[in-house]
Amino acid sequence: MTKKVVTDLAVAGKKVLVRADFNVPMKDGEITNDNRIVQAMPTIEYLIENNAKVILFSHLGKVKTEEDKAKLSLRPVATRLASLLNKEVKFVPETRGEELEEAINALKDGEVLVFENTRFEDVDGKKESKNDPELGKYWASLGDLFVNDAFGTAYRDHASNIEVASHLESAARFLMDKEIKFIGGAADEPQRPFVAILGGAKVSDKIGVIENLLEKADKVIIGGGMAYTFAKAQGKEIGGSLLEADKLDLAKELMARAGDKLILPIDATIASGFSNDAVEGTVSMDEIPADMQALDIGPETIKLFEKELEGAKTVVWNGPMGVFEFENFAKGTIGVCEAIAKLDDATTIIGGGDSAAAAMQLGYADDFTHISTGGGASLEYLEGKELPGVASISDK
Repeated sequence: MTKKVVTDLAVAGKKVLVRADFNVPMKDGEITNDNRIVQAMPTIEYLIENNAKVILFSHLGKVKTEEDKAKLSLRPVATRLASLLNKEVKFVPETRGEELEEAINALKDGEVLVFENTRFEDVDGKKESKNDPELGKYWASLGDLFVNDAFGTAYRDHASNIEVASHLESAARFLMDKEIKFIGGAADEPQRPFVAILGGAKVSDKIGVIENLLEKADKVIIGGGMAYTFAKAQGKEIGGSLLEADKLDLAKELMARAGDKLILPIDATIASGFSNDAVEGTVSMDEIPADMQALDIGPETIKLFEKELEGAKTVVWNGPMGVFEFENFAKGTIGVCEAIAKLDDATTIIGGGDSAAAAMQLGYADDFTHISTGGGASLEYLEGKELPGVASISDK
């Protein structure tokens, strides 16, 4: 079923509630990466140009106590948004009440308002996170139309995305539409050959994704910490590398089912401890010393993965190949970035926070067709699950 997009709504003169994903990384009250705000700009600009009254709301971090509130206000987001839009953005430090209602009612066409972190409502009984019907109905009462822009929270049943949508005509904004198109398209109707690359620490985080992709993809490449559970399941010595001992039988079963579809590392960069300076060189996957740990894939694996990617028409990548935060163990992730960047006329998608952060940090963001803003959401999409935040949007 095709979902409504923001362009399907008559927005002029209307109060349009936009559930944005402004869950940006912060340090000491400063935003360290504004990608999620930048990604929201096309929708906000469209609404301004089409004379809507724009009311933006989002969660930020986890808010459990009054102390958390002090560190997790959306005020810095409103400030950054104002500088990106080059226009005033009103900020209301409340999630409900008279001050908020008056500020919204005073908005003129084309003006923008941000109100406080929706998770401030979690301090008193998790009203946001538990999809409290009364709270969702209240937020819906503040606007005439609802635009869900927050793909990053589309897999969560929150009052600000699910309950609000049940009371108003709703649409996906451009980013959400793009996410549905790219990630849903890759998962459901990929151009072939379709190659999936999965990294990250744990097999347990990605079981559903691996199982779903083994059915849909032509090849599934495994790197990152979870590769060592597969290596151990093959009877290899992995030293002190990351291991999920309770997943060895599952790894064996997945390998048996996958046959030559599953591509695993053949060498590793090892270390004497968990730090950048502990690097000890590279060894074959059969030769990891008992007193060492593998923190990245090795150069032969990078070549192997490059070869397996040749000619791919759809590539989905989720999860780094090693501890990319350490320069000496970022080579595998850089190698994968470069191999994907070299592909001609392929649709290349990064889904997931860490791999997206790695590609941006390493300067490869422009080489991908699409970088998803949703970590958990893109994983669940690739797993073949229906996302409540997508399901709640009005059908065309």
